[in-house]
Amino acid sequence: MPITPDTKNWTWVLERECPECGFDASRVDLADIPGHLRANVDAWPAVLRRRDVAERPDDSTWSPLEYSAHVRDVFRIFTERLELMLGDDDPAFENWDQDVTAVADRYAEQDPRVVEADLVAAGRALADAFERVPVEAATRTGRRSDGSKFTVVTLGQYLLHDPVHHLWDVTR
Repeated sequence: MPITPDTKNWTWVLERECPECGFDASRVDLADIPGHLRANVDAWPAVLRRRDVAERPDDSTWSPLEYSAHVRDVFRIFTERLELMLGDDDPAFENWDQDVTAVADRYAEQDPRVVEADLVAAGRALADAFERVPVEAATRTGRRSDGSKFTVVTLGQYLLHDPVHHLWDVTR
């Protein structure tokens, strides 16, 4: 059963602490992004090994498995976006509808072991990609289809909130 799509614009997390998960992206520097990503990645295998990994806590909330598959895809999408920003001048990002992807890719039916391996690989690849960003590239820009504009640093800050918040979602 599909979850009601989240239509909020989460770019406010670049300006202040998230009142739910407590993460404050505005305090993260470029050099800190890889470490934050690796710490987050390291926490997901325990989530994916839970007995209740495929169970939704209620009809309006994804299961830990679905959140994990989403985070894996976030890592993949943001690796592509970072590469675009570093290779092109002010690229426009292809729109990604996470809710359509969750249904189309059948997140709820995926094998937790495969999701775990893919999430870890994608998260580590993204951390490595951010680690290779030269300081002089920190202000390169890119933009979403809704007009939201990011620098390499704010892209990293914005993206970090997503897996941190979703880890909070599945462990609170």
